Amino acid sequence: MPLYVWEGRGKNNQIRKGEMEAANDQEVRNSLSRQGIIVDKIKKKPKDLFADVAFMQPKVVMHDIIIFCRQFSTMIDAGLPIIQCLDILQSQQDNATFKRMLKDIKGSVESGQTLAEALKKYPDQFDNLFVNMVAAGEAGGILDVILRRLSAYMEKAAKLKAQVKGAMTYPIVTLLIAVAVVAVILVFVIPVFEEMFADFGAALPAPTQIVVGMSRFVQTRILYIIGAVVLIMWAFKRFYKTEKGRALVDDLMLKMPVIGILIRKVAVAKFTRTMGTMLSSGVAILEALDIVAKTAGNKTIEKAIYKVRTGIAEGQTIADSLSETGVFPPMVCQMIAVGESTGAIDAMMEKIADFYDEEVDQAVENLTAMIEPFMLVFLGITIGGLVISMYLPIFQLAGNL
Repeated sequence: MPLYVWEGRGKNNQIRKGEMEAANDQEVRNSLSRQGIIVDKIKKKPKDLFADVAFMQPKVVMHDIIIFCRQFSTMIDAGLPIIQCLDILQSQQDNATFKRMLKDIKGSVESGQTLAEALKKYPDQFDNLFVNMVAAGEAGGILDVILRRLSAYMEKAAKLKAQVKGAMTYPIVTLLIAVAVVAVILVFVIPVFEEMFADFGAALPAPTQIVVGMSRFVQTRILYIIGAVVLIMWAFKRFYKTEKGRALVDDLMLKMPVIGILIRKVAVAKFTRTMGTMLSSGVAILEALDIVAKTAGNKTIEKAIYKVRTGIAEGQTIADSLSETGVFPPMVCQMIAVGESTGAIDAMMEKIADFYDEEVDQAVENLTAMIEPFMLVFLGITIGGLVISMYLPIFQLAGNL
């Protein structure tokens, strides 16, 4: 059915706008009239020419999902049926991709599927964690509570991801700028100096000869260098996609001096936050561990969580199983043991997650503070060394005169 854009006036002459699918404009008028809305304008919405071109459509980001959860939760708490909630959320959605998704989800629910089953068709936006928690909320009649918990969980997860990404962005950007500057100096600047030095008729200092040799090498083999870099990156990506390759790289990352500590703290914060949210929502512990393991993001952590799951299935406590992995800090295991003994494991998991969120903040600050002077020294030695080596013959000539 075609989509119509309408504008009208509701109670107290309040301006109302929206979109509605209908067979014709009269059907839209009749539907709005029953809602007490006087229609002023109505027209058929033009079809998007690029609707079927996937890469030209807007992406559904985490922020969209968070807002969706909060609005959905509020509507359900107010007593609105799920289908009506989805209809309102769809009509108010600006993201065209998300709008189509909500329309399809609404259609699936109308046809008799549960909300969790309808959401499961979009794994990129609604992962196993989201679907299982919604299923638990539907079964327990607490869908509004679950959606609030999900939105709070995703907000904290997004903040954690942004912190780690921010910590990694600075050194990577600085390194790329340094490589670009050195390449420009070697390819364009040093050949000018080399022509000038040829007129001196004297032997060049050793540092200058090394830099000139590097410049000639880069100029004559620049395409081979670029090809080698691309090949190495491609080979690493292929290697990391293999089971053995990812396990090796992830294990090495955890053992690195500073970054390894940060990755471990992020993993603990993510694990405890996710487990706490799922357990408090009524998801079975073995099912929760299975979902958490798949979303760990690190193969070593994933194997450790599966080991914990096996231990619990054999009758061990969570704390003992975590302690045996050697991946989780002793303090975490002790606090979880207290949570198990008091019957408040979900609340204890949330407290541990809050603590490690602060630990991640501190670790990111320490990493940034440590990287800044290192990068400055690296830039100074690299670029400064090139500049000084090129001016040495000039200094030598001035000394001889």
